[in-house]
Amino acid sequence: MKKILLAILGVGIFTLANAQIKDTSAIKDLEKAKEKPKTDWKKLDLSNRANDHFMIQFGYDGWSNAPDSANPGGFSRHFNFYFMLDKPFKANPHYSVGIGAGFASSNIFFSNTYIDLKSTTSTTLPFKNVSATDHFKHYKLTTTWIEAPLEFRYASNPVTPDKGWKAALGLKFGLMLKAYTKGKDLQNASGTSLYGKSYAQKEYDKKFFNTSRVAATARIGMGNFSLDGSYSLTGLLKSASGSSTNPYSIGLTISGL
Repeated sequence: MKKILLAILGVGIFTLANAQIKDTSAIKDLEKAKEKPKTDWKKLDLSNRANDHFMIQFGYDGWSNAPDSANPGGFSRHFNFYFMLDKPFKANPHYSVGIGAGFASSNIFFSNTYIDLKSTTSTTLPFKNVSATDHFKHYKLTTTWIEAPLEFRYASNPVTPDKGWKAALGLKFGLMLKAYTKGKDLQNASGTSLYGKSYAQKEYDKKFFNTSRVAATARIGMGNFSLDGSYSLTGLLKSASGSSTNPYSIGLTISGL
């Protein structure tokens, strides 16, 4: 009798153990079925993906540590255009490096101010208050640059980056093309126009400026639109030409292709 009971007990234990093994195997198969297949990025052709191969930027410009005698006024602004090459990382194309070249311009506006770019009597760039004498109603300092931006990029959708979140950190290296002031509508101290509203005057000279610059950059956005910012790590003026003025900008980037 004992032998029969032991045999029955052994068969039962074996049956339960075998059922448990099958159940565990079924659970593992179900879990594997639920797992998303891993993408082999190395097999995808991402060479022609759209990822900021051109960038147009527009926005506000300002100066940190501006000269005390300067009197900024109005909406100072920039306009930049770059053509970029995008190189995604093969192991993880969420990340890429962008490098390119382009054109940048900055327009800083002033009120009741004259900037004597051609001065031969001053070692520092003169900013003169002209509110009590003849002055231009509209007056600005423009600098134009040829630039080479370098970016480390992230795209949430590496196959079609123009349909997802994106961000970038980088540097841009620039060489100054021109520096000039432009005044429009010359007025006397009482505000009367002397030669009409269309009268304009330009003065060119780069001798007071650093003609090369390095700026830190950042962007974040969705699709073809992003907010951008930059801060010049080099001063706008030569060390002997005035205070260590560092330009900065905040604006909108339109990108694609």
